[in-house]
Amino acid sequence: MTKFPKPKPAGSPSRPRKKMARSQRPQRSPERSQRDPHLDSDESDLIYGRYPILAALESERQLNRIWIASHLRYDPRFHLPVEQAKANGCIVDEVDSRRLSQITNGANHQGVAAIVAPYRYLDLQELIARAKSSSEQPTILVADGITDPHNLGAIIRSAEAFGTQGLVIPQRRAAGIGSTVVKVAAGALENFGVARVVNLSRALEELKAAGFWIYGTAADTGKPIHNIDFSGPVVLVIGSEGKGLSLLTQRHCDFWASIPLAGKTSSLNASVAAGIALYEVYRQRSPNTPLSLADSDLQTFQKE
Repeated sequence: MTKFPKPKPAGSPSRPRKKMARSQRPQRSPERSQRDPHLDSDESDLIYGRYPILAALESERQLNRIWIASHLRYDPRFHLPVEQAKANGCIVDEVDSRRLSQITNGANHQGVAAIVAPYRYLDLQELIARAKSSSEQPTILVADGITDPHNLGAIIRSAEAFGTQGLVIPQRRAAGIGSTVVKVAAGALENFGVARVVNLSRALEELKAAGFWIYGTAADTGKPIHNIDFSGPVVLVIGSEGKGLSLLTQRHCDFWASIPLAGKTSSLNASVAAGIALYEVYRQRSPNTPLSLADSDLQTFQKE
């Protein structure tokens, strides 16, 4: 007759499991064992590429760790700044290209990556005060619904290059300052302020109360941008490629500006449109800049 085991009484303690010998324990995968604990932080803490790292070093931004290829470690551009960062407590590791690719998830690291303190957004009032304290007429850019970090990084690069005092972005449904934005901005963020606001409509009201005129951009409506007088404090609002400016944002615009197009393409990439619009503002305020394509004397200029 077959004997069945006696049922275990209810509430009885389970039998303790035997400890497995260290040699019998399963080994961790190489990828997991090589993972650096510093990479568990938010993606925005990781920056890579020569220009972003050099800009962070030169601005004395707090760096917690640097991974650098051997051929760059003693490069004249990097040697002294890296040594200074090391003296300030930064960990410096010489690694090969394969390790850098692993750290940056295969991005174009150009031989160097770093963990930095998270980007510090400005308060809107702080950004306004900085803009008004500038020796130039203040210009602030507002990005409404830009979700692509490559576009946001390119916009920041153009804005800083043309002397814009800062950028305002919404907290929801929009890209923030992450590693991709820092890389594409190519060091511009080290000298450029960004305010991240919960309510973009309220932020535009505060900018108006501070004396700024709000200029919205549109593909097919509004006055041609070269015919607009950008004197006084200016807020230039750029929308996303697909949806443009939201209805709430549109209600706060004082003027509408459009970029005339000659081809069959109906609209421009957001970062390209921002660059063109920012250059026109810069051109009007800088008498020594070249003529725009809209100047009446352009044909004479070309013949000369």
